[in-house]
Amino acid sequence: MRLLFVADGRSPIALNWIDYFIQNGDEVHLASTFYCKPEIDLESLDIVPVAFSGTKRASTPRSPVISTQKTQRVRLALRHYLGPLTITRSAQSLRKVIKRVKPDLVHAMRIPYEGMLAADAYVGVPLLVSVWGNDFTLHAPASPLMRHYTRWTMRVADALHADCQRDVRLAIEWGFSGRRSSLVVPGNGGVRTQVFFPPKKLVKAPIVINPRGFRDYVRNDVFFNSIPLVVKKIPQARFLCAAMAGDARAQQWIDELGIEKSVELLPPVPHGQMGELYRRAAVMISPSVHDGTPNTLLEAIACGCFPVVGDLESIREWITDRENGLLVDASDPNALAEAMLEALTSKGLRNRAAGLNAKHIAEKAEYSTCMAQVRTFYEGLQTLRS
Repeated sequence: MRLLFVADGRSPIALNWIDYFIQNGDEVHLASTFYCKPEIDLESLDIVPVAFSGTKRASTPRSPVISTQKTQRVRLALRHYLGPLTITRSAQSLRKVIKRVKPDLVHAMRIPYEGMLAADAYVGVPLLVSVWGNDFTLHAPASPLMRHYTRWTMRVADALHADCQRDVRLAIEWGFSGRRSSLVVPGNGGVRTQVFFPPKKLVKAPIVINPRGFRDYVRNDVFFNSIPLVVKKIPQARFLCAAMAGDARAQQWIDELGIEKSVELLPPVPHGQMGELYRRAAVMISPSVHDGTPNTLLEAIACGCFPVVGDLESIREWITDRENGLLVDASDPNALAEAMLEALTSKGLRNRAAGLNAKHIAEKAEYSTCMAQVRTFYEGLQTLRS
């Protein structure tokens, strides 16, 4: 197959998916919305910035700054209101790429803004659009233009990929025809079980890992405020925070709460090394208020971590409260702390959950099995034409 992906070429999630087709001998082209130099064997790479993504260079380091929740909300609001205004011009560039490559299939990996861009550039080549985490719940209703372009994208898309059944339902509410094809598999293609696997023994130190970094929809303020409540009961508890090293917000919380001895801020960890961190930890925490199926959740439970996660509809497709994890109000530090304490002190609960989660991964999220389903899905879409 000759495939054209419209994606953020810096994203490990996108690259994990795309690399499958390269390794299987397909002709793979990438139109990236961000500047990138991916270490995969692409047939061609084009940079098609949209929504001001051209201002962010992959090689430019970020300076640590204190960014309040208010600042984050303002920044996101500006992107929601002004970002869609860039789509028409960027679509002209993508349309030229599509006409040059002549792909059998265009796959846009996320609705804002890759799916919107691909829908506006549509020239009759079958278009598959992926839904990622919060595309419908956070971004779609955020402004009149976001609502317009989300509906337009769903009407144009020939097929849909989502990482949870909830988003298939929401896609139909936003204009996707229920008669068109859809597929539900993890957003990064699944868990590579040769990398993400449990330790030989599940007896672990009281270590909690937060792998989510800083995202607008993850309540890290709640997470940090819950830590003193846990340490008061379990003084030896330690908290590993991925991709937070050098971040002034995290350091400010640590200093204000007096928890510097309990928290380790980690630099960005290569995806292939995350399994080692998960195997060290007893508990994985994800205090999100918007999400689909987080790839970090699947990879953590594959390594035997016990999940304490926000109580969201999409998460309940994987986690049953008190059976294979704990679902909590991600806006409540006390509830979060109580859940972490229960998880850390209940070895039986953790062991039972590890067995159930291993079964879930094997049945629904193993990479090679999921991507074989994707290939079959792709092959069925090649004959579609508008």
